[in-house]
Amino acid sequence: MTMLAEDPTAAALLDDVPCYPVPPYGRSPALDALRASRAGRGLAVGADGVMLILRRPWLALDIPVTPAIASYLPYGAAGTPKAELRCGLIPREHLDRIVDCFHAALPNEHAAFILWNEATGTFAVDFPAIDEATPSRLVYRPPILSAGWHVVCDIHSHGHGPAYFSATDDEDDLHATKIALVIGSLGRPLGPSTASRLCAAGMFLPLPRSPFSGERHEA
Repeated sequence: MTMLAEDPTAAALLDDVPCYPVPPYGRSPALDALRASRAGRGLAVGADGVMLILRRPWLALDIPVTPAIASYLPYGAAGTPKAELRCGLIPREHLDRIVDCFHAALPNEHAAFILWNEATGTFAVDFPAIDEATPSRLVYRPPILSAGWHVVCDIHSHGHGPAYFSATDDEDDLHATKIALVIGSLGRPLGPSTASRLCAAGMFLPLPRSPFSGERHEA
């Protein structure tokens, strides 16, 4: 088999994100293995475009990253997009507890993480160490995870201000795989406002629905 790269570092990088053509009929053992993997990522190249396949213990994501390829390719379809929480929906009481703590921190901003344990299937809330908190600025540290624990949600508040993702948030989230939430308008009569997205492989994707139990609307 022809090597894709002669440099060992380049070869390792390409091996970390493999690229597979989709057969026009039958199955692809390589793509099946990637889709069934505990953790990994790769690209499926189909006649209908290129699809990113990303797996984490808590997430299964298949998302198109290009439109259909204009030139003829003897390939099959890349597949149907999906975003599945392998960990299941997050208990709503965890979000309620976080919002209560965000209210208690007013007028300053605050933060929390929702973690998931791969072995037990349980969720937990982690309130991080805060280096600086004001009504318009927040500096906090991500948790140091024990074996089997994964960050599912990274949540921070904007105090009385509206919920949105800032340029700093974009920079912080660029290389992460997680659900990001911002909660704002705290303490106001109409209740909190929220902004949400799934961060994956440098993309910021809208959530197809709320990741919390007991909610049918989008987060």
